[in-house]
Amino acid sequence: MDIYQRIDSFGFLGDHLRRFHENSNEPDILSLVQAARLAYAENPWFTPENIRIALNNLGEALNSEKLSSWISGYHEKFEKPLLQKTIVVVMAGNIPAVGFHDFMCVLIAGHKIKARLSATDARLLPAMADILTGYLPEWKEKITFTSGRLENFDAIIATGSDNTSRYFEYYFGKYPHIIRKNRNSIAIITGDESALDLQKLADDIMLFFGMGCRSISKVYVPEGYDFTFLVGALQKYEQYANHNKYRNNYDYFKSIFMVNQVPVIDTGCLLLKEDQSVTSRIAVLHYERYANISDVLAAVKINRKMIQCIVSKSPLPFRYAFPGNAQHPDLWDYADEVDTLGFLLS
Repeated sequence: MDIYQRIDSFGFLGDHLRRFHENSNEPDILSLVQAARLAYAENPWFTPENIRIALNNLGEALNSEKLSSWISGYHEKFEKPLLQKTIVVVMAGNIPAVGFHDFMCVLIAGHKIKARLSATDARLLPAMADILTGYLPEWKEKITFTSGRLENFDAIIATGSDNTSRYFEYYFGKYPHIIRKNRNSIAIITGDESALDLQKLADDIMLFFGMGCRSISKVYVPEGYDFTFLVGALQKYEQYANHNKYRNNYDYFKSIFMVNQVPVIDTGCLLLKEDQSVTSRIAVLHYERYANISDVLAAVKINRKMIQCIVSKSPLPFRYAFPGNAQHPDLWDYADEVDTLGFLLS
């Protein structure tokens, strides 16, 4: 199959994902609906709403215009003959279908994929693969899901924690590879944000329970910043307090902070703690005050390898996203700023 057939098939999948809803009775997405129900039954973090948002976001990215724009930057590479390889992709499972972009890049490049799914997210991607193969049966011989020993492959893409990355480097460093570690995202608040901006920022912080690498784990605020409006915006996620696993984290860290007399701003669904660290725990958002924006830019430069996405309403001298867009990456917004498709086409 040529690149245009591959692109068309993912456009076909995108149409299905845009129409996905957990209560849909449409025959052509019923298998995806069933997979979503199983995913939630097996992993309570994957709520029906979060699965719908994740799949709909992917669907919005997989339209013909964006797909064509994406591959246009690799025109010369696609014209050259490509020796088909088998690529292992070891996927994370922190948010629904988080490994989809790597899955797509391997197939768009023309290779075979051997995907090691996370036990916490083992339902959604195979259901999407079924939609692809239903449109283009040739995909069947190119897609393999495995839980066994990783062998007979040519390159590897692996996503995990800082600890597992050392394991990946040790065992698979001799192969061409992309190995990703922990990353978090930040937001820079100036105080000029509107109520709508803060509502969108609340999505960037709270969607998927704040467990994605593009979820905001820390905000920088000017000295004297009044948190009242941000706390108000975060109330749209007050239902998280009723989610058992999330509530356990919220109660645990609240009690730890109380015992240690650590001052926090308690929104009822999130604890705001003043802390210099970019990485925060579930149900905790770090914040740091600044006197001058140049101090923030210097901190970002120091921590750049730990930061996945930067959200700001005001212009910055580096790549950033507007409030509300952290969980809506474009196809060319590669994780860790490593060009996955370029790597696979080399």
